[in-house]
Amino acid sequence: MPSPAPEPGQEIADRVAAFVHDEIIPYEHDRRLGAHGPSADLVDELRDLARSAGVLTPHIIDGEHLSNREMATIFRAAGYSPLGPVALNIMAPDEGNMYLLHKVATPEQKERFLKPLVAGVQRSAFLMTEPAEDGGAGSDPSMMKTTARLDGNHWVIDGRKTFITGGAGAAFGIIMARTESSATMFLADMNTPGIGIERVLDTIDSSMPGGHAVISLDGVRVPADQILGAPEEGFRNAQVRLAPARLTHCMRWWGSARRAHDIAADHAVKRHAFGKALIDHEGVGFMLADNLLELKQAELMINWCADVLDSGARGTTESSMAKVAVSEALFRIADRCVQVLGGLGITHDTVVEQVFREIRAFRIYDGPSEVHRWSLAKKIKRDVLQGVS
Repeated sequence: MPSPAPEPGQEIADRVAAFVHDEIIPYEHDRRLGAHGPSADLVDELRDLARSAGVLTPHIIDGEHLSNREMATIFRAAGYSPLGPVALNIMAPDEGNMYLLHKVATPEQKERFLKPLVAGVQRSAFLMTEPAEDGGAGSDPSMMKTTARLDGNHWVIDGRKTFITGGAGAAFGIIMARTESSATMFLADMNTPGIGIERVLDTIDSSMPGGHAVISLDGVRVPADQILGAPEEGFRNAQVRLAPARLTHCMRWWGSARRAHDIAADHAVKRHAFGKALIDHEGVGFMLADNLLELKQAELMINWCADVLDSGARGTTESSMAKVAVSEALFRIADRCVQVLGGLGITHDTVVEQVFREIRAFRIYDGPSEVHRWSLAKKIKRDVLQGVS
């Protein structure tokens, strides 16, 4: 029987996997890892290693993005350490911003903003979510309070944003603001007068450089040529970024869940209690068996959605389905791993505790499960009323 064909992107993924195992995992207890992610100098050091190994920004070759299916194979390998995506320059929000800029930015904007992002010498932010106390946009972007008004050849932006991943230390941001009848995206250097970081939130996750910031926008003047896309098309352009970015989250955290499973399985085989290895106790062995089942189901769901996106379809429904199914499956996997490890599982002695925290947060990022289920239920109703089987 012939051997099965290798997964798309497997050659790059193999190099990424070896790099993460040999070079990145040893950094997981580095003192420069803090509550708000790895420090700037640690990020630079890790990316220098990736650059030397030829695996920096591996999903973009000669300026072109690989297919989503190829990225799935590579990103799963990168996610085997929470530091892997940071080192390889494929972490959110930068990876999603690269995709959006590639699709809608002007040549001049690509040269100024995209080129250093792909080179891994700058970080970026995506400023859309707003504070609940302001009545601003969260899962419902139509509630956006941040405004932009035209003043000569500049736009003046006022508002507040929150949960801005990587905002602290980012070189530039993509700002969503309400204009006359819809919303518009703007590119702005983060040192532009009027942009201020009020604070960096203390959250349960800690893998993303810069953490998650609350940012004030007070009379921020942005030149008209720094509109990203066209005026009034901010919500439409957000959809360009949304489905692929949801899916790459699934890819990266799949790798972390696989790592947690491998650590738990190794412990269960080597640790003995009540006269036999833990894995020989059905209560433990069955948890690990369920992990294996759900890892494969999540992998297939990711591949299915990637194929839909690669077909040219928008993939909004499919990415919602994948995001809910994968995030919840990976959380169950991480939770079982903590349980299998017992007391060890709630310590920093292994990376399992961090994986558990990161994946729990993933169930909220890019839309909580409940919002996606609500959207899917609306589609079901619409299809039934239209007679779609």
